[in-house]
Amino acid sequence: MRDSVAVISGAGKGLGRAYALELASLGCRVVVNNRLHPNQPSSAEKVVAEIRSAGGTAIAHHGSAHDATCGASLIDAAMSHWGRIDIVIANAGYDQPQSFHHQSMSDFTDIITANFFGTAQLLHAAWPHLRAANYGRVVVSTSTAGLFGNHGQAAYAASKAALIGLMRSLHLEGVNRGIKINAIAPYAHTPLTDAWFSDALASVFTATQVAKFLTALVSPECTASGRTFIVGGDAVREARMLETAAKDSASPAIFSDLETLSATIQP
Repeated sequence: MRDSVAVISGAGKGLGRAYALELASLGCRVVVNNRLHPNQPSSAEKVVAEIRSAGGTAIAHHGSAHDATCGASLIDAAMSHWGRIDIVIANAGYDQPQSFHHQSMSDFTDIITANFFGTAQLLHAAWPHLRAANYGRVVVSTSTAGLFGNHGQAAYAASKAALIGLMRSLHLEGVNRGIKINAIAPYAHTPLTDAWFSDALASVFTATQVAKFLTALVSPECTASGRTFIVGGDAVREARMLETAAKDSASPAIFSDLETLSATIQP
């Protein structure tokens, strides 16, 4: 992957920072994106400084996933600086846990906008360049909440589930163009998840471990595409959509039959 150009959104801390550091250590040239947060106004520059101090190459980009122009601006930064894009990691996003009946539609929409549309806009800007090059490695950040739901995370779960549908569709559109796209649902201790991890668990579920698996998905040797991986600690699992064997929907026993559908899963 030496000299490949990697664009990473939401890379100022946590998982995004780990991705940036790991890819830079392998010789990638990295565009480190993060929003200008009042409490951390220079997080992107700090990651760039870490990369450069270790002998790597990186530039900083400021922009929020809430901004409809951020994706295009981020891709423009990579193209104007290095003239190519090889890897896109759509990591930016956030959550504001709240029960659905307490959450305003404004807050709900804000989460969907940042997590789903922020990713879609980034990939939409990158896609023509990847198609023209007949090559690309793309990873989107989803969540087990998007796979299974979670209390107090209706908006977050909806946005992350939507990303799986987007990823699957882009897999079909990119497969004949040398573009591989996958999703990661990470389990890792980060500033965002700190409240949910004990010290013992935090030492096991590190962002660096997720980053090391991600490098396999963005390497030229990667053949996987259209797949969703749950990654955490020393383990990786694949999450798949399943369809059960058919039942007669007109049968008088259909309601009792529904209880047995999960026992007849088809490959």
